[in-house]
Amino acid sequence: MSGSGSLELLVPLVDGALDPVNARGHSLHRCILKDAGEPVDEVMLAVYHAPRSFTGEDSAEIFCHGSLPVIARLLSLLGRSGFRPAGPGEFTQRAFLNGRMGLTQAEAVNEIVRARTDRARGLALQRLGGAIEGRVRQVRDALVDLRASLEVQIDYAEDRDADSMDPQGAAPVDLSILDDTEQSLQSLVRSYRQGRVYQEGATVAIAGATNAGKSSLFNVLLRQDRAIVSEVHGTTRDWLEGTASIEGIPVRLVDTAGLRESRDPLESEGIRRTRELISSADAVLYLVDGTRGIQGDDRRFLDGWEGPGELVRAWNKSDLSAAAAAPAGFLPVSAVSGQGLPDLERAVAAAALGGAPEDSSQPLVDSERQRDLLSRALDALGRLRRAAQDGATADLLAVDLADALDAVGEVTGEVCSAEILDRMFSRFCVGK
Repeated sequence: MSGSGSLELLVPLVDGALDPVNARGHSLHRCILKDAGEPVDEVMLAVYHAPRSFTGEDSAEIFCHGSLPVIARLLSLLGRSGFRPAGPGEFTQRAFLNGRMGLTQAEAVNEIVRARTDRARGLALQRLGGAIEGRVRQVRDALVDLRASLEVQIDYAEDRDADSMDPQGAAPVDLSILDDTEQSLQSLVRSYRQGRVYQEGATVAIAGATNAGKSSLFNVLLRQDRAIVSEVHGTTRDWLEGTASIEGIPVRLVDTAGLRESRDPLESEGIRRTRELISSADAVLYLVDGTRGIQGDDRRFLDGWEGPGELVRAWNKSDLSAAAAAPAGFLPVSAVSGQGLPDLERAVAAAALGGAPEDSSQPLVDSERQRDLLSRALDALGRLRRAAQDGATADLLAVDLADALDAVGEVTGEVCSAEILDRMFSRFCVGK
């Protein structure tokens, strides 16, 4: 429970030994909750006094027994006592509105809840700690200093020494101030792809000719036997999928039908679906049987590859004496023994991320909203730089600078409308 008067509403519900309004905050209190004098449950009640609570308001938490009838009775009791169910993300929204956290930190709460790997959890926790907020505020402070310089020139233009003006009368602007600011914004915008992949995951299709060992590798990467492995060609006629954590990335791994010419209508349909799936995957892991070498079907696929996903080439069965040495550009691996698997997983992760993982100390943006606003700020600063180089006056430069500051302010929530907040918090789970 949270909100003005929430502790007062609890007073009639607890036994007389405890007064929630005057109870010590940040403490657990043992009490009996009653409904019209009838004991409902013995609970632990946590009390928080404003502003030292998550939401910044008077708040309380009830730790009751896990029986569904108990929970249902308590929810009914609270509803009849003046409380209402929280909306999606309402506790975090109140925390933001009451100044307990910035908007990027509020978004990080939802990102922690939705994290599917430990790496995603760690990155979201980093954002909750203010990593993005701090970087953006540094940018804002630099832009505010620049705005102050421009406003002085605008307000006191008639007092300025004529020698400080260029021949066209343009206000001098130190463009070097923008260098670090733009570089910081560009770094955050570039991090979006990797941040999104860690949070949302990536689809990786395992492709190759029949009997190249795709199903075996699929099982190894999943750490479970999901696909049937057989020496018979064309065993996989449809695709199978499973979820694996690869280098901290939640990967939707897909085992596809072997690529070859076939007159079997069922196998041909599986191959058609495979090609469709490959064309939409974030990355493709192409497997070649090292004991057979590159065959015609392999060559046609590899030579005709155009993306859009990254392609990782693997030379399977490399642990067998009959296998040839892996050609340049291929990673030697064994889907049976696991040989070369760590290198392969790192290559798959880099393909999904679009490059080597960023330094773990660097914050990654995973919010499309933040990415778009940071890009908007960059565009405004680009216009500002070009205008200054063209000799624009201070009042014209101030317009582009104001656009950049508004965009940066929307990232942290200093400039934000109620409609944007409602849309953002509607994606949260109920309460939270």
